[in-house]
This record gives sequence, structure tokens and C-alpha cells, in this order.
Amino acid sequence: MISLIVPCYNEEEAIPLFYAATTEVLQEMKCDYELIFINDGSSDHTLSILKRLAEQDRHVIYLSFSRNFGKEAAMYAGFCNTHGDYVAVMDADMQDPPSLLPEMMHILEEQDYDSVATRRVNRAGEPPVRSWFARKFYKLINFVSDADIVDGARDFRLMKREMADAVVEMSEYNRFSKGIFGWIGFRTYWLPFENVERIAGKTKWNFLKLCKYAIDGIINFSEAPLNIASWFGCSMTGISFVFLAVIILRKILFGDPVAGWASTICVIIFMGGIQLFCLGVMGQYIAKTYLETKKRPHFIISESNDHSCCRMK
Repeated sequence: MISLIVPCYNEEEAIPLFYAATTEVLQEMKCDYELIFINDGSSDHTLSILKRLAEQDRHVIYLSFSRNFGKEAAMYAGFCNTHGDYVAVMDADMQDPPSLLPEMMHILEEQDYDSVATRRVNRAGEPPVRSWFARKFYKLINFVSDADIVDGARDFRLMKREMADAVVEMSEYNRFSKGIFGWIGFRTYWLPFENVERIAGKTKWNFLKLCKYAIDGIINFSEAPLNIASWFGCSMTGISFVFLAVIILRKILFGDPVAGWASTICVIIFMGGIQLFCLGVMGQYIAKTYLETKKRPHFIISESNDHSCCRMK
């Protein structure tokens, strides 16, 4: 059996198209399957469409959140409620082509890999500035963390049951799935494909949300920001001692009182800025630690056609 996890947030236009295309591919593969749609607190008719599909097709399972918990929570809810021997994550907007599934399955069955992950070989249709920042992000996070994330990596991947179970065991509240997939290891085959534009609806990711997502990824999988803050503190302390020594010698040797309030104010503002930056970095880690210690559930399912599903975790 193949389990497909499909997070949905206001995807009323895309879901019927996705369902038709994916079902056709899965039926041609001649294997049992389940389509697990997670309604992430949509405000449109996404839930009613999923209910109608579930009535027509026994392969369709829908999980509806009590509110919007975010894509990471939706993916985790899907992993917690899969039953298949193989598990895949796909977006409902058709940017993850269902036509790749047969090739991905063939690789897992015929070769010694635990998962097949997809990566875009280009970013056609994407704003140049956004593409540039995305490429720099992948280079940065691979440099500062243990997570192995390939440039252009998508969440779209097909994995064996063992890897899916490992993802479920990674129960941290602050989730960054691309980093989790890389951190847990397993043998992964990277399948390249040409970028596909969204088939319907509007993207939910603007530039600011992507920046926040990138920052979360770096903080979740790296201590580099804390190390940078520490080095800032040590460096500035050393420089201040050097300047202090210069001022004392200048006073002793030349009797120069080193007048000038403008330069003093500039130094104070500069040092204050560095201190606030370092405090902000530490605050991010403290905030995430605070959220982890609360042990709040990642998601709450208010409605589902699968009565045995895990309603919160």
C-alpha cells in the first residue's frame, strides 16, 4: 500500500484536479493506496470537497484541524495516521507531479534506497530575488548544520515504512521537515525534475513567510547563531580593551583628554546594537525551548472519516 499525505489550506480549486490526476496514476500502478488529505483550517470549501470525495472513494481519508496549525503540523499529522508500506508527501497544487510516482516506486523496489526525494533543477516562473535567496539559504544551512538539504529540494518524496516511522519519532514541536528528512539519514535517491507552476489557486508563501521559515530551519538545526553571538561578544571585548589601552597611553604621554562626544555616541550605539542582536539570537532559542517544554500537541483533529485516527499528538 502507498499512503499519500496531502496538506491542504484553501485549495478548493486545486483538489479536484489533483485527485483526478493522482488517482489515475495510482490505478495504473495497480497497487493499493490511500489519499490522506489534511485540511489545515481552511476558510473556503476545501473541507466540503474532501467530504464529497471521501463519500465517492473509499481510498480518500480526510483529517480536518480545529484551526490552522501550519503545513509542518499537517505533514506530521499525516505521518501519524498512515498505514501504507510506502509513504509520500505531496502538495495539492500539482507542483509535485504525480507522474513521477511510478518511477519513484520502481527505484525503491529495484535499488538499495530507503527514499526517493525530488528536487527542482530550475526555478522557472519564480521571482529572481526569491530564487537567489533560496539558493543562498540552502548553502548556508548545509554549512552551519548537520542536516543534508539539497538545493531545490521539495517536500515531495516517497519513503519506506521504516523511514516514515523515524519521522514520527522526531516529535519536536518546532518542526522543519526538510531538515528532519536530512538529519535522520537513510539512503536517499534524488530525482531531478523541471519546475512546475501551481495549477490553480494562489500560493500561501510570501517572501516574509519564507524568510521566517528559513530562520526557523537554521535555529532548529544549528547552534551557529549562538556561536556567532558569542564571538561577537569576545571580539568586541578584546577591541574595547585595545582602545582603552590606547586612550590611557595617549593621556599619559601626550596629556590629550581625547575629547569628542560624537565618536563616543557612535561607539555606544554600535555596541548597543550588537548587544541587542545577541540578545535577540538567544531569545529565539529560549522561545523555542519554552514552546517545547509546554508539550502542547502539534495538531488537533476536529473531524475525520477515519475513526481510528490519532486526533492529537
